[in-house]
Amino acid sequence: MTSTVIPTVASDSASPSALRRLSGLLRIAMGLLLFASIITQIADQLWNDAFVATEYFGYFTIQSSLMNVVVLLVGGSLALRSRVDPQLLTAVRMSVLTYAVVTGVVYNALLRGIVSDGFIGVGWPNEVLHVWAPIFIALDWILSPGRPALAWTRFGYALIYPVLWVVYALLRGTLTGFYTYPFLDPAQPGGYLAVALYVLGIALFIAGLAAAAIAASRIRPRALEPEPAV
Repeated sequence: MTSTVIPTVASDSASPSALRRLSGLLRIAMGLLLFASIITQIADQLWNDAFVATEYFGYFTIQSSLMNVVVLLVGGSLALRSRVDPQLLTAVRMSVLTYAVVTGVVYNALLRGIVSDGFIGVGWPNEVLHVWAPIFIALDWILSPGRPALAWTRFGYALIYPVLWVVYALLRGTLTGFYTYPFLDPAQPGGYLAVALYVLGIALFIAGLAAAAIAASRIRPRALEPEPAV
């Protein structure tokens, strides 16, 4: 009596799905667009004799956007090769996600209507930095496959950079008189109390975003993708 062996197709668990690869390409595209936006702003300011490196690179928006450029390019490259993001990358993604969202919210809620008394350059990079990149990064966290669940011990990662940046921005403003954002200037109405309230409010907002991002990763982890049909 002979037996018939039915061949099976083994799926490669290390191979990312088409959706994962698409998310990787989109991350790379947004990373390049963010970088192009920053380069365009610098070139525009240099062309018009308005570029001051110590001021430009002192902005939270620029520093956090540069972080997001790196994270998007690295995360996008990994998404093209593997099914799941490493834990460390996911913790960093969670942190820079909060910076991108707070950048978009603070700019559109507090700064968009303020008329600048300095150089006003090309408009589209500003929209990418403050609107389109934050929206993309938030959606990428929620929808893209390959995101593992994060431990609550990663919560503090998101607060390290903002605390260091606020200390730097206030010290620099005290020494030079240049404050990157109006709400950090104690010469504005409300003085130091208003500054403290703004800083505390933004810090709590970042903490809330970090908690929400971790909770979302634990409630609905996206590390496991559907296996391809055989």
